[in-house]
Amino acid sequence: MPDYRRTWIPGGTYFFTVTLLQRCGNDLLVRHIDQLRDVIQRVRRTRPFTIHGWMVLPDHMHCVLELPVDDADFALRWRLIKAGFAKRVPAQEWRPEVRTRRGERGIWQRRFWEHLIRDEADFSMHMDYLHFNPVKHGLVARVVDWPHSTFHRLVATGVYPAD
Repeated sequence: MPDYRRTWIPGGTYFFTVTLLQRCGNDLLVRHIDQLRDVIQRVRRTRPFTIHGWMVLPDHMHCVLELPVDDADFALRWRLIKAGFAKRVPAQEWRPEVRTRRGERGIWQRRFWEHLIRDEADFSMHMDYLHFNPVKHGLVARVVDWPHSTFHRLVATGVYPAD
């Protein structure tokens, strides 16, 4: 069996996909974008990380994050973000019986997908992928038209052209 913990690199840069449990027609993340942003900032104050890119879609999000040089615990950060967000939104979702018994909310898929960024080309590819995602999903015609993204900040700093 492979050792999956070997991808937990202190100071590593990772691409993540984090998804809602109920995806079809669910716009919870964009409907409560201010609560999500607030939770992320609160977690960053206690468990720092650098945000290189972030895209929030109605039912999932992608991001490229860099951990501090002495820290590899991205799982704790995601647990805090997910739990913090769940505490801030109304409990209106359907929950499977197993989650109800455990006292869990039915907002998030239990796991997330992570990928350790290997080099500059891999970094660029994942940054482009996450920023293009709302176009891929047919939510907007142009990347610049999606408001819940670091794309606008990166245009302002000259990393990306506006078009």
